[in-house]
Amino acid sequence: MERTFGIIKPDAVAKGHAGAILAAIEENGFTLVGFKKTRLSLAQAQAFYAVHKERPFYNDLVKFMTEGPVVVMVLEKENAIADWRKLMGATNPEKADAGTLRKRFAENIERNAVHGSDAPETAAVEIPFFFTGSELL
Repeated sequence: MERTFGIIKPDAVAKGHAGAILAAIEENGFTLVGFKKTRLSLAQAQAFYAVHKERPFYNDLVKFMTEGPVVVMVLEKENAIADWRKLMGATNPEKADAGTLRKRFAENIERNAVHGSDAPETAAVEIPFFFTGSELL
């Protein structure tokens, strides 16, 4: 079994899509082993996205991720990272496959509904950023 990290971003939460996204997650065989609704502080968003600090979109990303509640979660299944990335779809919803979460729920490349770890090493950093071991069931 493999674990990955995901976020339902402020745009999708504000539009009431969290339930449909969670349903799709479960329909695709994932187990939610960690889940909470929260609002990122400026410091949390800056730290979480620090890897993008030198990129031109960093400040806009931080502002977006702090504008409203998010749902952070840990998903588990065989090939969780690859399968979550496939379910999310391409970062740009215009290029995302039909039926993917970003094709269904994203507004554009910046307001793209969901986030997911891209590798085991990333998941190993992102999961403990939001969850303690005792919070994962």
